[in-house]
Amino acid sequence: MTYASQILNVDSVEVVRLTDNDHRLELSVCPSVGNIAYEMTANGKQILMKTAVKLDEWKAKPSQAGIPFLSPWANRLDQHAYWANGRKYLLNPEVIDYRKDGNGLPIHGLVLFAPWTVVGHSHTDQRAEVTSRLEFWRNPRWMAQFPFAHTIEMTYRLSGGVLEVRTSIENHSTEPMPLSIGFHPWYQIPGVPRDRWTVHVPVKSQYLLADSLIPTGETKPVDLRESTPLVGRQLDDVFGGVDSAEEFWVEAKGQRVSVRFGPKFPIAVVYAPQTRDVICFEPMTGVTNAFNLARAGTYKELQSIPPSGNWAESFWVRPSGF
Repeated sequence: MTYASQILNVDSVEVVRLTDNDHRLELSVCPSVGNIAYEMTANGKQILMKTAVKLDEWKAKPSQAGIPFLSPWANRLDQHAYWANGRKYLLNPEVIDYRKDGNGLPIHGLVLFAPWTVVGHSHTDQRAEVTSRLEFWRNPRWMAQFPFAHTIEMTYRLSGGVLEVRTSIENHSTEPMPLSIGFHPWYQIPGVPRDRWTVHVPVKSQYLLADSLIPTGETKPVDLRESTPLVGRQLDDVFGGVDSAEEFWVEAKGQRVSVRFGPKFPIAVVYAPQTRDVICFEPMTGVTNAFNLARAGTYKELQSIPPSGNWAESFWVRPSGF
């Protein structure tokens, strides 16, 4: 059988495992911890940074690994408030202890490690997939911070040696829902130090950042389409003008992880710390602090979902040479 999907119990935690036997790919998803794809192997080699502890320990004290989802704001806000539809909404830490960065700014939204519900998993002779759902509108503490009722569905699909991650959102609100979501995947070339990696970043512009890592609204042209060595270089940058026809990639010793963004992910955050053997090509619907920069008039491309409307987009991960 080329493809398989199955529900398993790993360390007393329920997971869904998808398999593409022809291409020797395997993906494991943990719905109860943010619906995170916490492990992906290509020919037995880990191409995602996985948890350093057993799954039951990770579930009790979760940390970033695999492919986390960021919503309803991706990355940082520049204050404990945001603007939407001409109104200022204040965050309330007395209701929920949302995540903060080293400067005390809100980061990575509200649902990073939230439990999702599996609504279906299946396999055919062409693919294996699992779909999970998060009903944001059912949680009063989330709604107190972001009062736009919505439902999110996420599908992980293996087909033809490629992982597709597809996200769809339905806005149940009577107002447009501003959209600033993204993913924070942690990729690696196992067994090769990051200083021997090269990268390809198909973007056209780079956002200038303040010391707080918040975009100022200014941009500059950039061209990283050629092979760029990571040695001596740290990346923690926000890029615009993503070319959805091209792939980001990281490569070493003939092994490559390639990532392509759908056109509704026009922004990329690329993170490659010098102290860790990882790189993150992060698909984003908007620039960091998009809600507030849009209000200030320095960001014109903020997406939104109309009342009772839907939004959907994918990104794709393709390992090769493993």
